[in-house]
Amino acid sequence: MKLRRHFVEKIWGRTDIAARFGAPGGQRTGEIWYEGAPDDFGLLAKYLFTSEKLSIQVHPDDAQAAARGQPSGKTECWYIVAAGPDATIGIGTVAPVSPAELRAAALSGAIEDMIDWRPVAAGDFYYVPPGTIHAIGPGVTMVEIQQAADITYRLYDYGRPRELHLDDGVAVARAAPFPAGQFNHVPLDRDAMLVDAAPFAVVLSGADLAGVPDDRRLLVVPLTGIIAVDGESGGCGDCFHVADSAQIEPSADARMLVAWPRA
Repeated sequence: MKLRRHFVEKIWGRTDIAARFGAPGGQRTGEIWYEGAPDDFGLLAKYLFTSEKLSIQVHPDDAQAAARGQPSGKTECWYIVAAGPDATIGIGTVAPVSPAELRAAALSGAIEDMIDWRPVAAGDFYYVPPGTIHAIGPGVTMVEIQQAADITYRLYDYGRPRELHLDDGVAVARAAPFPAGQFNHVPLDRDAMLVDAAPFAVVLSGADLAGVPDDRRLLVVPLTGIIAVDGESGGCGDCFHVADSAQIEPSADARMLVAWPRA
């Protein structure tokens, strides 16, 4: 089943998105959400397109979200599709920071200098567990696979007139350096298991579907080539939910991200 595109306008979004995505003209599209998977599937795929920095933010885990009346927390991962020459992301803090220091820095703006800002390139992959303080800089196009939860606590937003969530954000944040093992650089032409830990697994695969299980419901995000599923075909800009890998008919040049839930 090809999922429908939901275009989300953001102040940090872009107007120069490739025509294949079908983004509406006259707005700064920051995200495309692929909607229509069964509610019990629990995963969501997105594209993000940035022209300015996103807020410095953090997400809760399942238990923290449940304590606040939310159905789940938000674990996410990013595969960088394209990046400008000066593109960066902020991930973790340069050094450990106490909750009191974090709150004070968010109020003063000093938090910008506490974040570990890193250059990014196409093929970079980040696994971002709940509690990780993060931000995305301008000039980035990425695919994000995440738990299907819209729960974000903004710690700092560069003076923009948007709500902050300092109490909740500081309470769930792990203000510490980002673990090296949660980053990898995987060129598009290389098959790889990108992450295999609850709540999801993600594989980068070609037409042979290496590493993709044949007995799971899957999210499939084509990056190159064409895939067909039950008579529907699509390529870069599309996303499919499929019952198992036997339904996927890829072209020889297809490269794709494939994700499935992990308990």
